[in-house]
Amino acid sequence: EVRLVESGGGLVQAGGSLRLSCAASGATFDDYAIAWFRQAPGKEREGVACISPKSNTYYTDSVKGRFTVSSDNAKNTVYLQMNNLKPHDTAVYTCAASPLGCSWQVDANDYWGQGTQVTVSS
Repeated sequence: EVRLVESGGGLVQAGGSLRLSCAASGATFDDYAIAWFRQAPGKEREGVACISPKSNTYYTDSVKGRFTVSSDNAKNTVYLQMNNLKPHDTAVYTCAASPLGCSWQVDANDYWGQGTQVTVSS
């Protein structure tokens, strides 16, 4: 069974940075794409960034140039470096694994972490 555990969330001022981690067990990144989703109160869950098994990366438009997704295969961990954070980035961030490649569709991702809260103050 694949297990994903996120860490690194917290409270930061606008313009600041955070790095989220998604540690995986039970699978390797050779087999799964890892996506980051976020959900703000009262809003739908949205895909933010994704890294494929071949290390191709994808971003939603609102975070391009500010967020960077990367993987450390030796540690079986995917990172989401978030710079120049804005109040509208406030959300619960969750990583998910898909055997079908990167997808923003919730149903395409088979395994999910528990999420980590990111709060950006103005």
